[in-house]
Amino acid sequence: MSDFIANFLWTYQTVLSQVAINSLLALAMYCVLATGQLFLGQVGFMAIGAYCSAVLTTTLGMPLWISMPAGALLALLVALLLVQPMLRLSGVYMAIGTIAFGEVIRSLAINFDVLGGALGISGIPQSLPLTALYAMVIVVAAILVCAMHSRLGRAVEAVRTDELAAQAMGVDVRRIKLISVLASAALAGLAGAAGAHSMGTVTPNDFSFVASVAILSFVVLGGVASPLGAIFGAVLLTLLPELLSSFSEFRTMINGLAIVLVVLLLPSGLFPLKIIRIRGNAKRR
Repeated sequence: MSDFIANFLWTYQTVLSQVAINSLLALAMYCVLATGQLFLGQVGFMAIGAYCSAVLTTTLGMPLWISMPAGALLALLVALLLVQPMLRLSGVYMAIGTIAFGEVIRSLAINFDVLGGALGISGIPQSLPLTALYAMVIVVAAILVCAMHSRLGRAVEAVRTDELAAQAMGVDVRRIKLISVLASAALAGLAGAAGAHSMGTVTPNDFSFVASVAILSFVVLGGVASPLGAIFGAVLLTLLPELLSSFSEFRTMINGLAIVLVVLLLPSGLFPLKIIRIRGNAKRR
């Protein structure tokens, strides 16, 4: 049995790592969508975390336990500098502005030789264990689930439902949005650093507009009612191409069709935890 597990992990290590990284990115997207913000700058912060961690490891020889938190911290600091002007935007204007931010970061990565240019950085030590990667996902998901049932979570839900009503009830809407953006940036930076040390390479193509759409699709498919829904969407959309490897030419079309069907038939997503929680509360009452 142990030999089977070892062979399975060795064969599908890349896929399993990608599932965990995409789950972190889905949780980063959940943080902002939970407040009703169409914030699509996660790939930019992901690139910052990935390149920072990669440079610290390959150039300065810093260990993993320093370079990865440093990547997340740098992404958080950049978010602190940019969050005020970003929050002045809303709706589609915020989406366009944050997508542009990601493209600016990608262009900087292409044009700076210290970041490897268009070829990126290779030879990054793949020293992040798979167990540590999934432990990060579990810890982050647990924190967000606990936050969802706290006073902060109720304030977030109020902001997503109706900003004006929440503000009238005394909720500091701007503060809630600020916290959500900063949390999203830090998680995206952590996911980027984890990806760099899991895959061993970082290239500008990893942070394209297509990646932004994919991250958004995770939460749209799984549902914004719960962090677990975001993880469910990430796992499903990451494994679906592997399950449909025989239909590789139709892979993108099938993914798009699945998302369209979910949006039309299940606008709350595939994971109805919010409904379950409400029913549970009703029973307790």
